[in-house]
Amino acid sequence: MESSDISAVEIRQHNALTTARYEMSACEMDIIFSLLSMLKKDDKIGTIYRLRVKTLEELTGRSWNYQRLLESTSNLRSREYHIEDKKQILQVGLLASALYIKGEGIIELEISERLRPYLIDLKNNFTSYRLQAVFSLSSKFAKRIYQICSQWKDIGETPKMSLHNFKVMLSLKDPAGKEPEQYEKISAFKKYVLDTAVNQINENTDLRISYELFKKGRNFEDIRLYVKNQIPQQIPIPFEEAVDDAKLAAARQHLETLEIKDPALVKKILEDPKLIRALFDFIFKMKTERIKAKSNPGGLFLTIHGLI
Repeated sequence: MESSDISAVEIRQHNALTTARYEMSACEMDIIFSLLSMLKKDDKIGTIYRLRVKTLEELTGRSWNYQRLLESTSNLRSREYHIEDKKQILQVGLLASALYIKGEGIIELEISERLRPYLIDLKNNFTSYRLQAVFSLSSKFAKRIYQICSQWKDIGETPKMSLHNFKVMLSLKDPAGKEPEQYEKISAFKKYVLDTAVNQINENTDLRISYELFKKGRNFEDIRLYVKNQIPQQIPIPFEEAVDDAKLAAARQHLETLEIKDPALVKKILEDPKLIRALFDFIFKMKTERIKAKSNPGGLFLTIHGLI
């Protein structure tokens, strides 16, 4: 099963995973979100999922070099999900294996079978969130908080959580107290974690969130997140459509971003596969700052390709 077979706008993830304690980099999360989007309920045990690196880069607008990807899949094999309920504690890695096919830009991923029920059995208890939304968030804390908020979007707010437990969920604090706490000062925690996440989520996703901190005595001890649905700024890629249609929709969005609105130009670009590839390449290079065009990026694209 390849990443081009993505067939749903939303990823659905069991709440046990949303609230599990684990640590991931932004690159690891993007790999996992891609993997989750490919999972289907009727997948057989041992199904191999094929992820095309180019597709991942086009969706995220970020470039992950070969070494970074290797490190990320290696970490995903060794890092644990810690899932606990009243009867048991499960310690499990997400990936059973990752195979890189040299020269083809393809990674074959195999999930751990112990984790499969939490990913696929979603009849009673799941969180849903938009694939493009999580890809659009660059902060790993924003990605994580978006997942948590998605779980409560129909209610409008999360329960009041202790800052201790919330930081454990974000892997900022070791529950055993053996590792030093990150962003221990509340000012740093607000600036680099909470406010960054709020800004990115509100700007890029279908959710609008805020938070409230509660004091006990002189110290902040608890937090509650407030969640509202909003119309996202960017048009979600319609993964339920055929791949060519999805890319066409994404190309239309890129043209709007570049403020290329002339109907004749839009028609010419969208009817030419070479120009569509060039458009994706141009947007990717802009996002990775390989091309800098602050004043009129649309004009630059048209000039480069002889369209004006």
